Amino acid sequence: MFDVKLPLEKETTSPFLDQALRSWTKLQKCPEETSVLLDGEGLDIPSVVAVARYHGRAATKLDGNIVERVNSSVKWLREYLAKGYDVYGVTTGFGGSADSRTLDFHGLQAALLQLTQTGILTESDFSPEKANYDTGFHSMPVTWVRATIVVRCNHLLRGHSGVRYEIIENLLKLLNLGMTPIVPLRGSISASGDLMPLAYIAGILEGNPDIKVHWDKDGQGTTTVISAPEALKVAKLDPIILGPKEGLGLLNGAAASAAVASLALYDTNQLVTLSQVIVGMSCEALLGNAENYHHFIAAIRPHSGQLEIARNIRHFVRGSSLLETSETKDRTRAGLFQDRYAIRGASQWLGPGLEDLLLSNKQINVELNSTQDNPVIDTESGEVYSGCNFQAASVTTATEKTRLALQMMGKMLFSVSTELINPDLNRGLPPNLTADDPNLSFTMKGVDINMAAYMSELAFLANPVSSHVQSAEMSNQPINSLALISSRYTMQAVETLSLMCAAHLYVVCQALDLRVLNVQFQDAMDEEMEKITRDICDQLTSEQLGFLLASLSKAARSSWSTSARENLQLRAQLLGNEVANPLMTFMQKYGSSSSQYPDRLSAIVEVKARVSAACEALYATMRTAAYLEPQTEKYLGDASKLLYQFVRRELQVPFHTGLAEHPTVEEGLKLNRERKTIGSWISIIYQAIRGGQVRTTLMQLADCFHHCRETKVVE
Repeated sequence: MFDVKLPLEKETTSPFLDQALRSWTKLQKCPEETSVLLDGEGLDIPSVVAVARYHGRAATKLDGNIVERVNSSVKWLREYLAKGYDVYGVTTGFGGSADSRTLDFHGLQAALLQLTQTGILTESDFSPEKANYDTGFHSMPVTWVRATIVVRCNHLLRGHSGVRYEIIENLLKLLNLGMTPIVPLRGSISASGDLMPLAYIAGILEGNPDIKVHWDKDGQGTTTVISAPEALKVAKLDPIILGPKEGLGLLNGAAASAAVASLALYDTNQLVTLSQVIVGMSCEALLGNAENYHHFIAAIRPHSGQLEIARNIRHFVRGSSLLETSETKDRTRAGLFQDRYAIRGASQWLGPGLEDLLLSNKQINVELNSTQDNPVIDTESGEVYSGCNFQAASVTTATEKTRLALQMMGKMLFSVSTELINPDLNRGLPPNLTADDPNLSFTMKGVDINMAAYMSELAFLANPVSSHVQSAEMSNQPINSLALISSRYTMQAVETLSLMCAAHLYVVCQALDLRVLNVQFQDAMDEEMEKITRDICDQLTSEQLGFLLASLSKAARSSWSTSARENLQLRAQLLGNEVANPLMTFMQKYGSSSSQYPDRLSAIVEVKARVSAACEALYATMRTAAYLEPQTEKYLGDASKLLYQFVRRELQVPFHTGLAEHPTVEEGLKLNRERKTIGSWISIIYQAIRGGQVRTTLMQLADCFHHCRETKVVE
């Protein structure tokens, strides 16, 4: 026999959750600050998000050393060229054409922009108010472009690129005025950086009249499209003639890839936390066992991700009245003895992805503060080095790990959602989580189909991009990272998982309302059966009464659970029939014990009839009350309660009452609220997730967990 010594859970840090909380907290403070200050070294993901999505301003730190560092590389390069030395991309052609030579420094940089401004845009990209009939947009979202500008400016501030400080200032001024060029979505292989997208950003600086610009005058997202020369005029800037290497310095980096990856990872961090809470809520709705996430299980297979997921979910469900624990579980129950795979294996399934995401976040943060350029200038040693720092494979691997983690989360949510909706699996909830009669109402059936569609798309997106590299540019680029493509697909995966989270959150709130209604009804039905039994079987001893009531309760609960597919009237009849069996067995042993009905059969028939009638009336009354004001919150764990309140109170997404909710059906029950399609209610949740509204709730639960760990071990 092995003597396994488990470590006590003294180490209660949750690295990923802590990182997410720090990120959310910083973002919350960013809009309050004057601007995000750039120095080439301290940019992080929440700062990129603040500038990209929340109209945060960006500026360089007021540090003369930064200006000197940037401009000294320009000065040094000019001195180097004055000696007659060649420099790639300054006196030579580009890529496979690097065997050519020229001394037309300015013309060569203009030629670089010409050869890279080759992306495809359509009329709808310049007139987004027009209806989208077929082609859709071929341009990047404004947020992606804003993020790209701030990332590239931070790269250039490192002083290795030979780009004047004035150029960085001009880019930031345009950014802070709400001006972003319209950049083609496709066409970058992220080999020599994201040449094509960055060429359109550089095009605004040279005043290219064929480059169009979104101008968000008031920071409210309503843009006017103007030309680059008009944008410069409004900003009171002169067009810039790019000096030696300045075009290459602006273009030769994977800033767009790192920027879009930053946005995707920020969203992923939110979805990871949200998914864990949803799993906890689902475990409650399924009357699961909290020991699925017991420290012992994780400690004897101590992967850091599994340990954290188990610890987090244990905390999230703390205080729940719906879950079993090691202390309260029925150790001799019939039927399914343990929870099914999806709920039971959540920490093992999600844990590895958590570990990958920590590395992905680290890789992207490094990229945000790196020199992604070629050639690079080392003013201290007096040398120009040619290399491949523009090669963005680190971004690709970071985003591919992220997509795989998103797919794992999606598969978890899909599996659990299906379990909640399917009456064969959901432990007594009605089919399709229908609150009214399931023979004429199919509430969540369509959502189940939607989830399958979302999951299929998410699974496809999880496929690697890096295995599809094509040799490009005169075969000079036989290995290229495809980082921007990977980042774009990761954003699509984020969007798809957000749809799944919204749908599942709607499903699980419905399931919890129905579960609590069931729990309350069964308790109330026990009381009704006791009244009926006392009234009819009025000659029982206390011991006999207790024994009989326990038998009746067990039969009634079993019947109620197994008859969930039926309408209320039939369920009530079946329940009455079911309680007749233990009553008959009891009377055969003890007699009728009734002064009113000495005939056993008459007593049984009366109990059966009265129990059926009481059941139907009681459930109808309690269901109507739950429609108007569910009593769910007091049964939930700490985190589940916060998220449930967010949906039901803050977003005002109600308990779905069934067919009467449909806007074109004559309303029977007066709900005193607007009736919507199911999709419209889920859309409200989705917008709250994508818009960041849910972040405040997630911060509350993460912060609560943080303080809890400071005071005691999470058990």
